[in-house]
Amino acid sequence: MKIDNRIKFIAMMFMGIVLLTLAVFAISMADTSTVLRALGVPVDNGYVPAQLADGDGWAILGLGIGAGLALGLAGIGAGLGMGTASAAALGAITEKPETFGKSILYVVFIEAVAIYGFVIAFLLVGYIPTILGH
Repeated sequence: MKIDNRIKFIAMMFMGIVLLTLAVFAISMADTSTVLRALGVPVDNGYVPAQLADGDGWAILGLGIGAGLALGLAGIGAGLGMGTASAAALGAITEKPETFGKSILYVVFIEAVAIYGFVIAFLLVGYIPTILGH
């Protein structure tokens, strides 16, 4: 039984997202001074971290995961679509050069999906300062 490379790639991306989510969750649940010491920031230098209200940590974690999923899944989908459409477009252009404009247009539409994912991720991350009250 041979597993397709696309399935392996998607499974590896999913495992990476899960591990990253667990790491962010572990950091968010730890004591603030412990995290600062682990990052090499001296705690006694007058640095006051942002004080989160109840549930704000979960909101920030959810926004981070949502932004990562929006960008990652849009990128994976656009990459797979771009590979398929580009190969078909090159084959069509080779046979009939007058189809160049239509073929490039299809490829550009697929690229827009990745840009939409980036914009959504950027908007989601932009809500984090609102939650922190800055």
